[in-house]
Amino acid sequence: MKKNDSIELKIEDMGVDGEGIGKYEGMTFFVKDAVIGDTIRAGITKLKKNYGYARVQEILEPSPYRVKPECPLYARCGGCQIQAMDYRQQLCYKQKKVRGNLIRIGGFAPELIDSVMEEIVGMEQPYRYRNKAQFPIGADRDGMPVAGFYAARTHNIIPVEDCKLGVTQNEQILGVVLSYMRENGVRSYDETTGRGLVRHVLIRYGFTSKELMVCLVINRETLPQEKKLVDALCKIEGMTSISVNINRKNTNVILGEETRTVWGSDYITDQIHLRDCDHDFALTDTAIAYHISPQSFYQVNPVQTEKLYSLALSYAGLTGRETVWDLYCGIGTISLFLAQKAGKVYGVEIVPQAIEDARSNAALNGITNASFFVGKAEEVLPEFYEKESRKPDADMLHPDVIVVDPPRKGCDEKCLETMLRMKPERIVYVSCDPATLARDLKILCGGGYELRKVRPVDQFGHTTHVETVCLLSN
Repeated sequence: MKKNDSIELKIEDMGVDGEGIGKYEGMTFFVKDAVIGDTIRAGITKLKKNYGYARVQEILEPSPYRVKPECPLYARCGGCQIQAMDYRQQLCYKQKKVRGNLIRIGGFAPELIDSVMEEIVGMEQPYRYRNKAQFPIGADRDGMPVAGFYAARTHNIIPVEDCKLGVTQNEQILGVVLSYMRENGVRSYDETTGRGLVRHVLIRYGFTSKELMVCLVINRETLPQEKKLVDALCKIEGMTSISVNINRKNTNVILGEETRTVWGSDYITDQIHLRDCDHDFALTDTAIAYHISPQSFYQVNPVQTEKLYSLALSYAGLTGRETVWDLYCGIGTISLFLAQKAGKVYGVEIVPQAIEDARSNAALNGITNASFFVGKAEEVLPEFYEKESRKPDADMLHPDVIVVDPPRKGCDEKCLETMLRMKPERIVYVSCDPATLARDLKILCGGGYELRKVRPVDQFGHTTHVETVCLLSN
């Protein structure tokens, strides 16, 4: 076998990034855009010692799980890696992915995982679920501005004004922005030269409030003919906040440090409802309102977020007397859920603006039993532990529950060590990456905790990403 050879493959499995896996003459091949159950003719693109990579040349026999993607740019964009697979099978793939990581990386026995793992929480409508979109702005061959997404593993923009995962208002907003740029000679940013003005368009939508936010990320202080753009955007129903964010750095980070509101409010408002996890997530009457700014971390799928956080709240097992730490708390999304059922909640987050938002959101909801601290969880938690350890009967020294919702890299080792020293009765771990989840659970369970419950939640339909909620107790 050599590069560019054509081979016939039966796709028998799928990898962590959604690639199809098949074997030919004993060698494993990874094939992008292949679906489990496909029989394909594939062209070899790269060979290693024991495995290789290939691309689909022809689908000889389609999988029973193969469906026609709603997005015509699915294969080029790369944002929805598994959109060609039936949604029910997507859920099976994600359930298997979480299980596999817990066994392979976490070292847990398959029998244990099968006994504690619950069925993944899927979506009723796996399209049009995103309340946030960040569109890079570039230029076509004629120099005209275009909006879209980066092709997989590149910074080449594929024009996409209507992503099928986002709300329909995105297309209208992008149309207004691109028209404004063309009519006023406003150039898109060129990351190669560092010249040009408009880098990204950030759009947020409140599913409950129906409020819209538009933030243009630009390469200098002001927009030319700013009023023309504002006047056009204001005609869109629900427009609530228009701002510019200044980012002059040569970086892949989208937002700069300075944001200036040019029209309307500094934020939009949305709500998350508490749901009863014992009755198929039936909607209850309790809701938390949130102010969401351009910089706020806020889950992008509000329907599934209600299920995700209600599940975390259920696992926490609160009765109204407990002391709870919420690490990596963001704008207080989970903290304020917990505060309605706990005695006292302490939230920790490294981003100062997020903590300001968390305090504002607590006041907005009349919640007085939640306190928030700026800093790294791995620094704030040990510092408070050492300080409180000098006091008799300190409620923060041995909290009843610790909730963690870390970024994709998982929890810092020092943070995990301090959690073990604080010995809460229960730890609720909300994860967006099953690999780092498995790694951290191995440490926590090695420190004396038992894994009691695991339940994946599909926050990101048609992608390979999956959230997971776990309960540990000592």
